[in-house]
Amino acid sequence: MSYSSSATGILLAAGLGTRFDPSGLHNKLLAPLPDGTPVVFQSARRPLAVVTEVIAVVRPGAEKLADVLNEAGCLVIFSADAERGMGATLAAAVRATSEADGWLVALGDMPWIEPASIEAVARPLDAGEALVAPFYRGKRGHPVGFGIAHRDTLVTLDGDAGARGLFAVQTPFAVNVDDPTCSAMSICQAICKPVEHSFGSLTK
Repeated sequence: MSYSSSATGILLAAGLGTRFDPSGLHNKLLAPLPDGTPVVFQSARRPLAVVTEVIAVVRPGAEKLADVLNEAGCLVIFSADAERGMGATLAAAVRATSEADGWLVALGDMPWIEPASIEAVARPLDAGEALVAPFYRGKRGHPVGFGIAHRDTLVTLDGDAGARGLFAVQTPFAVNVDDPTCSAMSICQAICKPVEHSFGSLTK
Protein backbone atom coordinates (compact mmCIF):
# COMPACT_ATOMS: atom_id res chain seq x y z
CA MET A 1 0.00 0.00 0.00
CA SER A 2 1.74 3.16 -1.21
CA TYR A 3 -0.77 5.46 0.49
CA SER A 4 -2.83 4.59 3.54
CA SER A 5 -5.98 6.64 4.00
CA SER A 6 -7.54 7.30 7.39
CA ALA A 7 -11.02 7.00 5.86
CA THR A 8 -13.18 3.94 6.26
CA GLY A 9 -14.15 2.18 3.06
CA ILE A 10 -17.76 1.29 2.35
CA LEU A 11 -18.69 -1.16 -0.39
CA LEU A 12 -22.36 -1.13 -1.38
CA ALA A 13 -23.25 -4.67 -2.41
CA ALA A 14 -26.94 -4.99 -1.58
CA GLY A 15 -28.51 -4.18 -4.94
CA LEU A 16 -30.71 -6.59 -6.87
CA GLY A 17 -28.87 -6.17 -10.16
CA THR A 18 -32.02 -6.43 -12.26
CA ARG A 19 -30.33 -4.96 -15.33
CA PHE A 20 -28.03 -7.98 -15.27
CA ASP A 21 -30.77 -10.53 -14.62
CA PRO A 22 -34.37 -9.26 -14.42
CA SER A 23 -35.43 -12.59 -12.90
CA GLY A 24 -33.21 -12.02 -9.89
CA LEU A 25 -31.93 -15.61 -10.05
CA HIS A 26 -28.30 -14.70 -10.69
CA ASN A 27 -26.30 -12.18 -8.69
CA LYS A 28 -24.11 -10.08 -10.99
CA LEU A 29 -21.69 -9.50 -8.12
CA LEU A 30 -20.82 -13.20 -8.12
CA ALA A 31 -20.39 -13.38 -11.89
CA PRO A 32 -16.83 -14.24 -12.92
CA LEU A 33 -14.48 -11.80 -14.58
CA PRO A 34 -12.31 -13.14 -17.43
CA ASP A 35 -9.80 -14.57 -14.95
CA GLY A 36 -12.53 -16.27 -12.93
CA THR A 37 -12.49 -13.79 -10.05
CA PRO A 38 -15.98 -12.80 -8.85
CA VAL A 39 -16.89 -9.22 -9.71
CA VAL A 40 -17.44 -8.28 -6.08
CA PHE A 41 -14.15 -9.78 -4.90
CA GLN A 42 -12.13 -7.55 -7.18
CA SER A 43 -14.41 -4.58 -6.46
CA ALA A 44 -13.56 -5.02 -2.77
CA ARG A 45 -9.84 -5.46 -3.27
CA ARG A 46 -9.48 -2.15 -5.12
CA PRO A 47 -10.31 0.17 -2.17
CA LEU A 48 -8.37 -2.10 0.19
CA ALA A 49 -5.27 -0.98 -1.69
CA VAL A 50 -5.85 2.48 -0.17
CA VAL A 51 -7.85 2.06 3.06
CA THR A 52 -7.22 -0.40 5.85
CA GLU A 53 -10.86 -1.28 6.46
CA VAL A 54 -13.79 -1.81 4.12
CA ILE A 55 -17.31 -2.40 5.41
CA ALA A 56 -19.42 -4.24 2.84
CA VAL A 57 -23.20 -4.06 3.04
CA VAL A 58 -25.30 -6.94 1.71
CA ARG A 59 -28.92 -8.05 1.89
CA PRO A 60 -30.10 -10.51 4.53
CA GLY A 61 -29.64 -14.04 3.28
CA ALA A 62 -26.78 -13.19 0.91
CA GLU A 63 -24.49 -15.68 2.62
CA LYS A 64 -22.49 -16.67 -0.45
CA LEU A 65 -21.85 -13.04 -1.28
CA ALA A 66 -20.81 -12.39 2.33
CA ASP A 67 -18.37 -15.30 2.19
CA VAL A 68 -16.69 -13.88 -0.92
CA LEU A 69 -16.47 -10.44 0.66
CA ASN A 70 -14.99 -11.85 3.85
CA GLU A 71 -12.42 -13.68 1.77
CA ALA A 72 -11.58 -10.40 0.03
CA GLY A 73 -10.85 -8.82 3.40
CA CYS A 74 -14.08 -6.93 4.14
CA LEU A 75 -16.15 -6.74 7.27
CA VAL A 76 -19.71 -7.60 6.23
CA ILE A 77 -22.95 -6.26 7.62
CA PHE A 78 -26.42 -7.45 6.64
CA SER A 79 -28.83 -4.57 6.19
CA ALA A 80 -32.50 -5.30 6.71
CA ASP A 81 -33.19 -1.91 5.13
CA ALA A 82 -31.48 -2.80 1.84
CA GLU A 83 -34.79 -3.30 0.04
CA ARG A 84 -35.44 0.42 0.47
CA GLY A 85 -32.54 1.32 -1.81
CA MET A 86 -28.97 2.52 -1.93
CA GLY A 87 -29.61 5.41 0.43
CA ALA A 88 -30.75 3.09 3.21
CA THR A 89 -27.81 0.78 2.55
CA LEU A 90 -25.31 3.62 2.80
CA ALA A 91 -26.98 4.89 5.96
CA ALA A 92 -26.62 1.46 7.57
CA ALA A 93 -22.90 1.39 6.80
CA VAL A 94 -22.31 4.87 8.20
CA ARG A 95 -24.25 4.05 11.37
CA ALA A 96 -22.07 0.97 11.80
CA THR A 97 -18.91 3.08 11.48
CA SER A 98 -20.01 6.25 13.24
CA GLU A 99 -16.56 6.85 14.73
CA ALA A 100 -14.86 6.95 11.32
CA ASP A 101 -12.85 9.98 10.21
CA GLY A 102 -14.56 9.90 6.83
CA TRP A 103 -15.94 7.45 4.30
CA LEU A 104 -14.78 6.32 0.89
CA VAL A 105 -17.84 4.82 -0.77
CA ALA A 106 -17.46 2.35 -3.63
CA LEU A 107 -19.88 0.12 -5.53
CA GLY A 108 -19.76 -3.65 -5.58
CA ASP A 109 -20.12 -3.86 -9.36
CA MET A 110 -17.13 -1.69 -10.31
CA PRO A 111 -14.10 -4.02 -10.22
CA TRP A 112 -11.81 -2.20 -12.62
CA ILE A 113 -11.32 1.21 -10.99
CA GLU A 114 -7.63 1.99 -10.79
CA PRO A 115 -6.19 2.18 -7.25
CA ALA A 116 -4.59 5.48 -8.28
CA SER A 117 -8.07 6.93 -8.83
CA ILE A 118 -9.18 5.77 -5.39
CA GLU A 119 -6.07 7.31 -3.85
CA ALA A 120 -6.76 10.54 -5.72
CA VAL A 121 -10.13 10.76 -3.96
CA ALA A 122 -8.78 9.70 -0.56
CA ARG A 123 -6.02 12.30 -0.34
CA PRO A 124 -8.22 15.44 -0.35
CA LEU A 125 -10.74 13.66 1.87
CA ASP A 126 -8.00 13.01 4.41
CA ALA A 127 -6.90 16.63 4.07
CA GLY A 128 -10.31 17.85 5.22
CA GLU A 129 -12.51 18.14 2.14
CA ALA A 130 -16.12 17.31 3.04
CA LEU A 131 -17.23 15.94 -0.33
CA VAL A 132 -14.89 14.52 -2.98
CA ALA A 133 -15.57 12.87 -6.32
CA PRO A 134 -13.50 11.74 -9.31
CA PHE A 135 -14.33 13.09 -12.74
CA TYR A 136 -13.44 11.53 -16.07
CA ARG A 137 -13.95 13.82 -19.05
CA GLY A 138 -16.38 15.92 -17.06
CA LYS A 139 -18.49 13.01 -15.81
CA ARG A 140 -18.63 12.25 -12.10
CA GLY A 141 -17.58 8.74 -11.18
CA HIS A 142 -16.74 6.52 -8.22
CA PRO A 143 -15.71 6.10 -5.48
CA VAL A 144 -16.87 9.22 -3.67
CA GLY A 145 -15.59 10.58 -0.38
CA PHE A 146 -17.64 11.97 2.50
CA GLY A 147 -16.16 13.84 5.44
CA ILE A 148 -17.48 13.70 8.99
CA ALA A 149 -19.35 16.96 8.41
CA HIS A 150 -21.91 14.89 6.50
CA ARG A 151 -22.33 12.13 9.09
CA ASP A 152 -25.69 13.31 10.38
CA THR A 153 -27.06 13.55 6.86
CA LEU A 154 -25.68 10.20 5.74
CA VAL A 155 -27.25 8.25 8.60
CA THR A 156 -30.71 9.49 7.60
CA LEU A 157 -30.50 8.61 3.90
CA ASP A 158 -33.22 6.42 2.45
CA GLY A 159 -34.60 5.36 -0.92
CA ASP A 160 -32.89 4.75 -4.24
CA ALA A 161 -31.28 8.15 -4.69
CA GLY A 162 -28.34 7.37 -2.44
CA ALA A 163 -26.43 10.53 -1.61
CA ARG A 164 -27.45 12.45 -4.73
CA GLY A 165 -29.14 15.04 -2.57
CA LEU A 166 -25.80 16.02 -1.07
CA PHE A 167 -24.31 16.54 -4.50
CA ALA A 168 -27.33 18.63 -5.45
CA VAL A 169 -26.66 21.15 -2.69
CA GLN A 170 -22.87 21.03 -2.45
CA THR A 171 -20.28 21.10 -5.20
CA PRO A 172 -17.76 18.33 -4.55
CA PHE A 173 -14.03 18.78 -4.58
CA ALA A 174 -13.35 17.50 -8.08
CA VAL A 175 -10.49 15.16 -8.81
CA ASN A 176 -9.82 14.73 -12.52
CA VAL A 177 -8.67 11.21 -13.30
CA ASP A 178 -7.59 9.54 -16.51
CA ASP A 179 -9.59 6.44 -15.71
CA PRO A 180 -12.73 5.60 -17.70
CA THR A 181 -13.40 2.64 -15.39
CA CYS A 182 -14.50 5.01 -12.61
CA SER A 183 -17.69 5.58 -14.60
CA ALA A 184 -20.69 3.48 -13.63
CA MET A 185 -21.70 3.37 -17.29
CA SER A 186 -18.45 1.68 -18.28
CA ILE A 187 -19.09 -1.31 -16.06
CA CYS A 188 -22.81 -1.47 -16.86
CA GLN A 189 -21.92 -1.93 -20.51
CA ALA A 190 -19.98 -4.99 -19.48
CA ILE A 191 -21.93 -6.71 -16.72
CA CYS A 192 -25.28 -5.06 -15.97
CA LYS A 193 -27.06 -6.23 -19.10
CA PRO A 194 -28.20 -9.83 -19.43
CA VAL A 195 -25.40 -11.96 -20.81
CA GLU A 196 -25.76 -14.55 -23.52
CA HIS A 197 -22.11 -15.56 -23.57
CA SER A 198 -19.27 -16.37 -21.21
CA PHE A 199 -17.72 -13.59 -19.18
CA GLY A 200 -14.45 -14.82 -20.60
CA SER A 201 -15.23 -12.76 -23.68
CA LEU A 202 -15.19 -9.51 -21.71
CA THR A 203 -12.17 -7.31 -21.90
CA LYS A 204 -11.04 -4.56 -19.60
